[in-house]
Amino acid sequence: MEENKEPEVSAVQVKEEAKDFFQSLKIFLKELLDFRHDTDHQATMEAIKGDIPFKGATAWILIFAVFVASIGLNANSTAVVIGAMLISPLMGPILGIGMAFAVNDIDTFKKSAISLITMIILSLLTSFIFFYFFPLSEDTSELMGRTKPDIRDVLIAFFGGLSLMVARTKKGTVASVIFGVAIATALMPPLCTVGYGLSKWASGSSEGFWNALGAMYLFTINTIFIALATFIVLKLLRFPMYKYANSTQRKRYAFFATILGIGAMIPAIYTFFITLDENRVNQQISSYISNEIKVNKSLQLMNYEVNLSNKTLSLNFFNEINDATKNDLLNELTNNPEYPKLEDFKLEIKGSDTKSYELISSAYKDAREELKSSKNIIEGLNKEIEYLKNEIAILNDRIEQDALNKNKTTIAFSSIAKDAKIRYNTIKSISFANTLNTKDFIKFDTVPEVNIQWDAKLPDSIRVKKEIEIRQWLQNNMNLDTLFIVKKH
Repeated sequence: MEENKEPEVSAVQVKEEAKDFFQSLKIFLKELLDFRHDTDHQATMEAIKGDIPFKGATAWILIFAVFVASIGLNANSTAVVIGAMLISPLMGPILGIGMAFAVNDIDTFKKSAISLITMIILSLLTSFIFFYFFPLSEDTSELMGRTKPDIRDVLIAFFGGLSLMVARTKKGTVASVIFGVAIATALMPPLCTVGYGLSKWASGSSEGFWNALGAMYLFTINTIFIALATFIVLKLLRFPMYKYANSTQRKRYAFFATILGIGAMIPAIYTFFITLDENRVNQQISSYISNEIKVNKSLQLMNYEVNLSNKTLSLNFFNEINDATKNDLLNELTNNPEYPKLEDFKLEIKGSDTKSYELISSAYKDAREELKSSKNIIEGLNKEIEYLKNEIAILNDRIEQDALNKNKTTIAFSSIAKDAKIRYNTIKSISFANTLNTKDFIKFDTVPEVNIQWDAKLPDSIRVKKEIEIRQWLQNNMNLDTLFIVKKH
């Protein structure tokens, strides 16, 4: 009997210990996550209301923050953009709107809405002026990254707003948390990007309008979901509802605030699901490209484009795509349970107009062979050119040598003519030349001749004697075997 009793006692002990463990875990989690006991309702509402007014120094702070953010976006500097977020006062009116909905405070809503609209207009005007007149405005990654918001921007704005409001409601505001949320939610850069897009649109670029629209969409998402997070936190913390002396007026204001709150939340919810749906479509398209096209080695995809409004996927291939392959790709897109969001999509396929890869490869080989043949021809021509260069060089040497010899003969004759005048003072003129001569008109010889003109008063007997002497003297001095004297009268 004792042996059978021990297991029952052990089972009871296990149950009690398990109960104590879960009770302790419950208390631990409650103490860890419950922040209601650390909430200061009055201080929180006063702090939010204190950040709503927009005038004087706050207006100038906003203008300077817009300029800093615009310069950072233009220079593609993340650090400068973060600095602008920290000094921007845009968060105050948005928190005021969320609080007004949560506590049915219509006056706070009016003040917050007016301040927010004024801030938006002033921010857009300042950023537009900067980008329109600044000479170095161009598309940067910091600017373009804020023109196409997705689901991540929605989640950042929502959870950032939750963390900000939890920090706001805590006794003793945590400044570091507020600064971190200001950076995460990034209200200032989208507004500056809207101003940039409007400046481009004003300069004649239609793309600037769509960039401005996308950036304004991001700012709207941030604004709505921060206000929604404020509304949720204040409701969870059971902030006291605004009470009016007139019960009917209070109910009317409460009804009006509720309608406004619901009306503001409907676009936020719609935006959330639209963005979520678009993100799912893009994910499934990426999976389709990776799983159905890139794994197929016979398909050479160059790029693709997605048109979500027309539900069209355009594929641009390097190789030719036949009809059978087109049908397979369309079937894998629209009839695949892995891509339920793509079943209504249309597929546009563009392939090469030639027989693509094979023909291009063949043409490439032919081009290489032709290039090789051309190289051989060029090498042969280069050798021929070198040979001609050598021939020209030899001919030039000969011409130069002949000219040198001719010059030497000219110099020698010049010296001899002077000596002849000294020896034979009766000579009036003397000339030398190599003349062509023939007797049978078949053979031609080059004959050196000297033309001498004597003084007319010189007797013939003396002239003949002097001609014999001068011929002999000229032959010796000019190294000539033969020399003919031509008489001039």
